[in-house]
Amino acid sequence: DELRKTTTRAMSRAMRKMLEPMLKSMSVNYRRTVGDELRKYGLRYDDLLDEGQDLDVGEALKRLTAEERDMRAQRLKRAIDLSMKHSYLTKEEQAMQTPFDFYLTPIVERVKAERAERTALGGSQPYNRQIP
Repeated sequence: DELRKTTTRAMSRAMRKMLEPMLKSMSVNYRRTVGDELRKYGLRYDDLLDEGQDLDVGEALKRLTAEERDMRAQRLKRAIDLSMKHSYLTKEEQAMQTPFDFYLTPIVERVKAERAERTALGGSQPYNRQIP
Protein backbone atom coordinates (compact mmCIF):
# COMPACT_ATOMS: atom_id res chain seq x y z
CA ASP A 1 0.00 0.00 0.00
CA GLU A 2 2.82 2.41 0.89
CA LEU A 3 4.65 1.44 -2.30
CA ARG A 4 1.54 2.22 -4.34
CA LYS A 5 1.22 5.68 -2.75
CA THR A 6 4.89 6.44 -3.38
CA THR A 7 4.66 5.26 -6.98
CA THR A 8 1.49 7.29 -7.54
CA ARG A 9 3.13 10.45 -6.13
CA ALA A 10 6.21 9.95 -8.30
CA MET A 11 4.08 9.44 -11.42
CA SER A 12 2.02 12.47 -10.54
CA ARG A 13 5.14 14.63 -10.22
CA ALA A 14 6.48 13.29 -13.53
CA MET A 15 3.19 14.04 -15.33
CA ARG A 16 3.10 17.51 -13.83
CA LYS A 17 6.67 18.18 -15.02
CA MET A 18 5.80 16.97 -18.51
CA LEU A 19 2.56 18.94 -18.80
CA GLU A 20 3.62 22.15 -17.06
CA PRO A 21 5.38 23.79 -20.06
CA MET A 22 2.45 22.99 -22.34
CA LEU A 23 -0.10 24.34 -19.86
CA LYS A 24 1.96 27.47 -19.30
CA SER A 25 2.14 28.07 -23.04
CA MET A 26 -1.60 27.51 -23.39
CA SER A 27 -2.35 29.93 -20.55
CA VAL A 28 -0.13 32.62 -22.09
CA ASN A 29 -1.89 32.21 -25.45
CA TYR A 30 -5.32 32.26 -23.81
CA ARG A 31 -4.51 35.43 -21.85
CA ARG A 32 -3.24 37.12 -25.02
CA THR A 33 -6.39 36.12 -26.94
CA VAL A 34 -8.71 37.36 -24.18
CA GLY A 35 -6.73 40.60 -23.93
CA ASP A 36 -6.97 41.16 -27.68
CA GLU A 37 -10.74 40.65 -27.63
CA LEU A 38 -11.21 42.99 -24.66
CA ARG A 39 -9.04 45.67 -26.32
CA LYS A 40 -11.22 45.59 -29.45
CA TYR A 41 -14.17 46.81 -27.38
CA GLY A 42 -12.27 48.88 -24.81
CA LEU A 43 -13.19 46.63 -21.89
CA ARG A 44 -11.31 45.48 -18.83
CA TYR A 45 -11.49 41.93 -17.52
CA ASP A 46 -13.25 43.11 -14.34
CA ASP A 47 -16.00 44.69 -16.47
CA LEU A 48 -17.15 41.14 -17.26
CA LEU A 49 -17.82 40.27 -13.61
CA ASP A 50 -21.59 39.98 -13.14
CA GLU A 51 -23.30 40.94 -9.90
CA GLY A 52 -26.23 38.68 -10.81
CA GLN A 53 -24.00 35.62 -10.70
CA ASP A 54 -22.05 36.48 -7.56
CA LEU A 55 -23.51 38.69 -4.85
CA ASP A 56 -20.00 39.47 -3.58
CA VAL A 57 -19.42 41.27 -6.88
CA GLY A 58 -22.56 43.33 -6.24
CA GLU A 59 -21.26 44.29 -2.81
CA ALA A 60 -17.86 45.15 -4.30
CA LEU A 61 -19.51 47.35 -6.93
CA LYS A 62 -21.24 49.29 -4.16
CA ARG A 63 -17.82 49.96 -2.63
CA LEU A 64 -16.35 51.45 -5.81
CA THR A 65 -16.00 55.20 -6.01
CA ALA A 66 -18.58 57.02 -8.10
CA GLU A 67 -15.88 57.80 -10.69
CA GLU A 68 -14.92 54.12 -11.05
CA ARG A 69 -18.58 53.10 -11.38
CA ASP A 70 -19.12 55.74 -14.07
CA MET A 71 -16.01 54.67 -15.98
CA ARG A 72 -17.18 51.04 -15.87
CA ALA A 73 -20.64 52.01 -17.12
CA GLN A 74 -19.12 54.05 -19.97
CA ARG A 75 -16.85 51.16 -21.02
CA LEU A 76 -19.83 48.77 -21.04
CA LYS A 77 -22.00 51.23 -23.03
CA ARG A 78 -19.22 51.77 -25.58
CA ALA A 79 -18.69 48.00 -25.93
CA ILE A 80 -22.42 47.41 -26.48
CA ASP A 81 -22.52 50.25 -29.03
CA LEU A 82 -19.50 48.87 -30.91
CA SER A 83 -20.97 45.38 -30.86
CA MET A 84 -24.30 46.59 -32.25
CA LYS A 85 -22.46 48.45 -35.02
CA HIS A 86 -20.27 45.40 -35.76
CA SER A 87 -17.13 47.49 -35.38
CA TYR A 88 -14.09 47.79 -33.11
CA LEU A 89 -12.01 50.57 -31.63
CA THR A 90 -9.28 51.93 -33.91
CA LYS A 91 -5.84 50.33 -33.63
CA GLU A 92 -4.56 53.47 -31.87
CA GLU A 93 -7.36 53.32 -29.29
CA GLN A 94 -6.85 49.57 -28.82
CA ALA A 95 -3.16 50.18 -28.08
CA MET A 96 -4.14 52.48 -25.19
CA GLN A 97 -6.42 49.92 -23.50
CA THR A 98 -5.40 48.08 -20.33
CA PRO A 99 -7.61 44.96 -20.18
CA PHE A 100 -5.82 43.41 -17.21
CA ASP A 101 -5.78 46.48 -14.97
CA PHE A 102 -7.88 44.98 -12.18
CA TYR A 103 -9.96 47.50 -10.27
CA LEU A 104 -12.75 45.28 -8.91
CA THR A 105 -11.07 41.93 -8.19
CA PRO A 106 -9.17 43.16 -5.10
CA ILE A 107 -12.40 44.51 -3.62
CA VAL A 108 -14.26 41.25 -4.39
CA GLU A 109 -11.48 39.31 -2.65
CA ARG A 110 -11.78 41.61 0.37
CA VAL A 111 -15.57 41.12 0.47
CA LYS A 112 -15.15 37.32 0.29
CA ALA A 113 -12.55 37.43 3.10
CA GLU A 114 -14.85 39.57 5.26
CA ARG A 115 -17.73 37.17 4.65
CA ALA A 116 -15.55 34.16 5.53
CA GLU A 117 -14.35 35.87 8.70
CA ARG A 118 -17.90 36.81 9.68
CA THR A 119 -19.03 33.22 9.10
CA ALA A 120 -16.11 31.86 11.14
CA LEU A 121 -17.03 34.16 14.02
CA GLY A 122 -20.70 33.14 13.81
CA GLY A 123 -21.96 36.56 12.80
CA SER A 124 -24.82 37.32 10.48
CA GLN A 125 -24.36 38.41 6.88
CA PRO A 126 -24.51 42.20 6.38
CA TYR A 127 -26.26 41.85 3.02
CA ASN A 128 -28.73 39.47 1.42
CA ARG A 129 -26.90 36.43 0.01
CA GLN A 130 -29.86 34.95 -1.86
CA ILE A 131 -30.02 35.21 -5.61
CA PRO A 132 -33.54 36.15 -6.66
